[in-house]
Amino acid sequence: MSFSHVDAGTTEGDWQAAGIERLPVLEAGVVPGRGWRLVVAAAHPDDESLGAAGLIHSALVRGADVTVLLCTAGEASHPESPTYSAADLRRLRLAEFRAAMQALETSAQAQARAAAEPDHGASAGRLEWTFLGIPDGKVSQHTDTLDAAFAKTLDGHAHALVAAPYRQDGHPDHEAVGHAAARSATAHRADLLEFPIWYWHWADPDVDPRWADWRAVQLSAQDAAAKRLAMAAHVSQTRPLSPAAGDEVLLSETFQEHFDRGIEVFEWTPAGPAGSEHAEHIFDRLYRSDPDPWNYLSSWYERRKRAVTLAALPAERYGNALEVGCSIGVLTAELAGRCDRLTAVDASGVALEQARRRLADVNNVELVQAQLPAGWPTSADSLDLVAISEIGYFLTGRELRELLRKVQETLNPGGHLLLCHWLHPIDGWELDGEQVHAIAKEATGWDVVALHRERDFLLEVLQAPERPE
Repeated sequence: MSFSHVDAGTTEGDWQAAGIERLPVLEAGVVPGRGWRLVVAAAHPDDESLGAAGLIHSALVRGADVTVLLCTAGEASHPESPTYSAADLRRLRLAEFRAAMQALETSAQAQARAAAEPDHGASAGRLEWTFLGIPDGKVSQHTDTLDAAFAKTLDGHAHALVAAPYRQDGHPDHEAVGHAAARSATAHRADLLEFPIWYWHWADPDVDPRWADWRAVQLSAQDAAAKRLAMAAHVSQTRPLSPAAGDEVLLSETFQEHFDRGIEVFEWTPAGPAGSEHAEHIFDRLYRSDPDPWNYLSSWYERRKRAVTLAALPAERYGNALEVGCSIGVLTAELAGRCDRLTAVDASGVALEQARRRLADVNNVELVQAQLPAGWPTSADSLDLVAISEIGYFLTGRELRELLRKVQETLNPGGHLLLCHWLHPIDGWELDGEQVHAIAKEATGWDVVALHRERDFLLEVLQAPERPE
């Protein structure tokens, strides 16, 4: 990503015209209250104030405990400054951060004491923060430190919410923190909220569709006022250090307008492992941001894997078949040539719209939007082939076993179960490819009649037992 704070950037007027304040509101219960912990990670002092000060304040007022993990002191913010050294900036920006935290804590305590609502309780939650001392600009080289800090903060907390900069924000420190937060949220089964910062500056709302699936947290008047106080504490970033060249303001008034809304905006990833419960939300968002996220159409690896998949099928032709997780219909189109009838299922309506266009002239395919195993289609009965390709690890272990039970009930004697899965780690989900195949063989007890293994993927075909003569 190439951008600079000196660029004009996208104006807040452009975002308002696009409908940024009409985004759906974050589901009730995600913003934490008493008995919960909110963990906010910031790459630099001011990230937490720009992206999540309203969230922090609201959680504190509700009685949640809040921990802020500050990765760097932001000492590289003005590398050409003739008046401030990196050591000077380190001291200055840490002092500003402390002032911002104090402003949020003081406001929350005052509001909680004055509140009459029983849900607010008698006092605000506790606010604490930890400075990790990572060099500014080097967060990606210190992910072990960040992972350990998340683990220390989240271990033992059954009810937690993690917030961090957006993983595709464009700033390498922001993205490194975002990825660490995602890993920790998955490991601790916590919801993840990602707050964009530089994204608002460089993205075009009419070209980049990702923001349309994000969620808004409405800020009360008190939340908004506390946020303004926190942002105002970061004077070294919102005003020039001096009139000298190299001391220019980094966060211009135009840039700051993105954070003076009546809402804060987050990309929300529900607590993992998600399984099928949130599959539609997750994959609709994915396909809107990238119509071909796995490069089915352009990758030689994917084209070759499809050829291997088709070659591994023991029968030349199948009567009634089911494809689980058909995505945009690329493998579907090739399977259709080997089947009299094919039912292709996916949780994402966005992906299926592409599949419908791709398969418009194919008459033996029925496309079904459903979340399996619960949404098992009625047409998937008396099957000769079930294809589960690159989808098994997006289910929980319980869901996969239930899906396999459905397969056992509907696959005809002698029918084939095709399994093909990536063998590398699958971040954010309970299972990996090896586990999917192991569970399938253990649950069915069926013979493996075709096997192909290489560095990147494993393909196996299991055969349902023939009827005894």
